[in-house]
Amino acid sequence: MSREILIQIQKNERLVAIIENDRVDDFYIEVDRYQSLLGNIYKGRVESILPSINAAFVNIGQGRNGFLYLTDAVNPLVEEDISGPRKFIDKIFGNKKSEEAETPAEEPQKKQHRGRRNRNNPISLKVGQEILVQVVKDPFGEKGARLTTHLTLPGRFVVYMPCDRQTGISKKIENSEERQRLRDVMRNFTFAKTGGFIVRTASLKQGKRELIRDAKFLYHIWLKIYKKAEQQKAPALIYEEGELTWKIVRDYLTEKVDKLIIDSEEEYQKIRKFVQTLIGREMVDKIHFYKGNVSLFDSKHVSKDLQSIYDTNVYCRSGAYIVINPTEGVTVVDVNSGKFKTRASPGDAAFMVNMEVIPEIARQLRLRDLGGIIIIDFIDMVKDDHKRKVLDALQKALAHDHAKTEVSNRISPLGLVEMTRARTGKTIESISFGKCPFCDGRGRVKIP
Repeated sequence: MSREILIQIQKNERLVAIIENDRVDDFYIEVDRYQSLLGNIYKGRVESILPSINAAFVNIGQGRNGFLYLTDAVNPLVEEDISGPRKFIDKIFGNKKSEEAETPAEEPQKKQHRGRRNRNNPISLKVGQEILVQVVKDPFGEKGARLTTHLTLPGRFVVYMPCDRQTGISKKIENSEERQRLRDVMRNFTFAKTGGFIVRTASLKQGKRELIRDAKFLYHIWLKIYKKAEQQKAPALIYEEGELTWKIVRDYLTEKVDKLIIDSEEEYQKIRKFVQTLIGREMVDKIHFYKGNVSLFDSKHVSKDLQSIYDTNVYCRSGAYIVINPTEGVTVVDVNSGKFKTRASPGDAAFMVNMEVIPEIARQLRLRDLGGIIIIDFIDMVKDDHKRKVLDALQKALAHDHAKTEVSNRISPLGLVEMTRARTGKTIESISFGKCPFCDGRGRVKIP
């Protein structure tokens, strides 16, 4: 299986295509007119608290106040021996000095019990209070950014959580011996005075040196963050997640990738330097600079394939097709047999069409970055065995999606499957297109 990463830098935008077996498997776009806030850390000020919806609105200096669920406004880091960053966290969250510090002679069992109790208690927020928050969902429509106080700093192999004293290993790493090896490596993360780590799937079979280097890199970023936060007044941007190219290299450049090709010499040099410093010299040889006269995407025949992400109808080889209609509240995917022909019975034909379009449905959800509630209207099936196989195939097709997905465990009597896909920002279509001035976004023009 061949796998390539193509990065095309154009005026005011950056395009990334993940190519698998000569076909676009994933697509990302970043434009200067729309800058994502996802992952950014702000020092915000609480503007209002609404107990009726269990939420607070926080001014982060972005025009619209961010939305913070009070259940996400907790400070779970309650430890017995914390200095430096611990004091800063208390200050930034407006917490009083912990009871553990006031009663150092307290019995260990009572300390442990009190730590568990405090870990589940929300912070007592007050209007005007300054608080450190991170954006977990970009503004959407009239809604402001979704915020949390559970800060996370993702690296290539680990994720550092400066305010959560817990450790874990990705569930996708199933080998028990490998999980135990990674636990042993994590015992060397003693340089972090606060917080916890989660080992990512990319750490599989990685050496101890690489994991420790990645963890130290993230911890040093955190030290800079809290130092800057102490100096700034709210609202203020404390930490910016980074450009698209950095995220792609961090998350996608693995041993499974054959090449990373980029058409900007300046970005090419930056990526090489970053990879050599933080990932390893063996990966540098996979990075190539494209010097062709035609655009990178055209030379790889990607541009035509990408046009499908803006079409309402997407066709399969057999003639069957799907119709994708996104709205603000729900996305509907309708399955149609089209020109599909077979000598099989109507029931078997419906099953065959449904099975064929499933990989394309999962692919289009990734390419378009569709999120929220998604309803798939499959062609009606009679046999329970067919329904079960369709659901299993859908789950399998969604398994390597980077966004979190959940699929209903049954097909409704009307042939509908309900699922959700995590929405973190704007869809590809909403970034690339604006509202039509003639039909006002309805997709219809009234006949005179």
